[in-house]
Amino acid sequence: MKKSINAWTVNTADSFEAAFRAVKEAGFEGIELNVDGDGHSAHSITLERGTDLDAIAGLSRKYALPVVSISTSLGGNTGLADRENRQRAHKVIRRQIECARALDAGAILSVPGGAGGDLSLREAYKNSLECYREIGDEIAVSGIDVCLEQVWNGFFTSPFDMARFIDDLGNPRIGAYFDVGNVLAFSWPEYWIETLGSRIRRVHVKDFKRNGGLFQGGKWVDLGKGDARWHKVIPALRNAGFDGYLTAETSIAESEVPGIGFPAYYRTVSEALGKIIDPASSC
Repeated sequence: MKKSINAWTVNTADSFEAAFRAVKEAGFEGIELNVDGDGHSAHSITLERGTDLDAIAGLSRKYALPVVSISTSLGGNTGLADRENRQRAHKVIRRQIECARALDAGAILSVPGGAGGDLSLREAYKNSLECYREIGDEIAVSGIDVCLEQVWNGFFTSPFDMARFIDDLGNPRIGAYFDVGNVLAFSWPEYWIETLGSRIRRVHVKDFKRNGGLFQGGKWVDLGKGDARWHKVIPALRNAGFDGYLTAETSIAESEVPGIGFPAYYRTVSEALGKIIDPASSC
């Protein structure tokens, strides 16, 4: 497995080149970029075609730092049935696929959901399936994996939900983007991995410290300082056939080191990730 980092972890003031340089110098082997709203950061890809993807591809080659996937903060509520919302969700996915193809990223992250309020989970599930199926043929021939992530939106509450949803779609290009940290508050990630198996195409890593046990709250903490049992997570991923990039999605605001600067923080995350992958490593 290799070390990657999401660009949201990088100083928002850094340009694309500054971000690539800093990430490479910290010892990462890949980077995940994001499609965001205007003004989100100096290294965000815009939803409209304003970002110079050729220039970004050049930076990837210059720093020998592959773009491993394209995430987004603009995912629409796929569970809503209205045409305007669904078209926006499709627009975001199409833009991510366009970027992934231009940057040889191989995959994008997409978040299904939308349940809550007056929208039942049953309806959100049905509508989300329809949302992805409507552009299923485009996804199937895109050459890009659309990886669905489980987040704190109440949609995937067990690995069985997630596996069933992916299987119901029946699209060879749609798989799972498993986030280790996102299940720690209420479950054990290694058991999700066991159930999802080969559906897993991409992996996010972060750590969460529980307030004693499951369903009791907690807080995000530095990698290796929480309740993730990495000695079980990594073998579970290997058993599932996953040998790709582990992408850190962490925040300097959660660091336990007072006043730590970005360069030092990147190195800390890189070193922690190296030890998670290989506990015997001196990284």
